[in-house]
Amino acid sequence: MSDDLNHSTDLHRGVPAWVIAAGAVFGMVAISGLVVAHNASTQTTEAQQSFDTRVKTMQTDFTGQIATLQQHEAQVDTTNAGLQSDLGVVAKRLRLTQGDLRKARDEAEAIRADDQQKIAEVDSAAKTGLATKASTDDVKGVDGKVDTVRTDLSGTQNDLKMARSELGTLIARNHEDIDQLRHLGERDYIEFTIDTKNKPQKVGAFMVDLIGTNPNKKRFSVALIVDDARIEKKNLPINEPIFFHQGNDRRPLELVVNTVAKDKVTGYISVPKTAGTQAASGD
Repeated sequence: MSDDLNHSTDLHRGVPAWVIAAGAVFGMVAISGLVVAHNASTQTTEAQQSFDTRVKTMQTDFTGQIATLQQHEAQVDTTNAGLQSDLGVVAKRLRLTQGDLRKARDEAEAIRADDQQKIAEVDSAAKTGLATKASTDDVKGVDGKVDTVRTDLSGTQNDLKMARSELGTLIARNHEDIDQLRHLGERDYIEFTIDTKNKPQKVGAFMVDLIGTNPNKKRFSVALIVDDARIEKKNLPINEPIFFHQGNDRRPLELVVNTVAKDKVTGYISVPKTAGTQAASGD
């Protein structure tokens, strides 16, 4: 037993103290290294997770922005399509309006040419009649016819001095002018006097409602009731036709006011001859 103790003591004495200290230091360094490595690994994992989260957030935001831009682009395309459609409608209406104006001018020119032709035919017939009659009685008869023709020609020339509407119709300014237009036999004329406001009055087959008058400026406002439709015209001057249509007849009818007084107007409605029989009969 004593020998064993002595042997153990000899072994301890044989190991230097610095070796034991170095081993302790090395162990501590190793443990510190493991701790540092573990901390570094943990921080790296957390940083990677934070980076991944930020990338996903950015991707989500970017996707949302792209969707918003695409939606805005679709709205812009829809708005542009609507504007182009409206522009097409305006252009089409403008073409129709220009076409109607050209048609009205052509009709007015045709009416003027027809009037000139009638005058030339009457003048030619008078001259031919004078040239073919030889006897005194015939000459006297022809003289009478010539006087009548001259009267008709004079009346027709006076008619041509009347103002014409944009559709080429002659505009009567008073009762005498209306009689001259009746003599031409192309249209029927229904004269009227309305002396009550806001009380529709029957004129031929139509109803005329006087809305108001301005005698100082010679202007008026009326409403026409045609085929159960009410047509209002406001602040119009005298002797300016109001054109309207009845049924399916495309030829225009016209209302003209010649004089304006306080709550009173006088004028006429002009109706194409073939369409005028029914309208005049409703008087």
